[in-house]
Amino acid sequence: MFEVCLGDKHHMLVIKKGFPLPVIVGPRKWRKSKKKVIRVSAEIKSALQRQGYYLRKLSEISTRMD
Repeated sequence: MFEVCLGDKHHMLVIKKGFPLPVIVGPRKWRKSKKKVIRVSAEIKSALQRQGYYLRKLSEISTRMD
């Protein structure tokens, strides 16, 4: 399972459940989403395996769908 955290500047962070927040994401305030996430995309899986987290600005999601 995975945890999704939302940042104060419209950032989305995905980490494996039970893992601490990575130091590299900075001192932002993160709030965990209450929804459980069981599956993620291949792009997110590969980022989690490489660096242990996946970070993206939420505005990038809306521009990809347009």
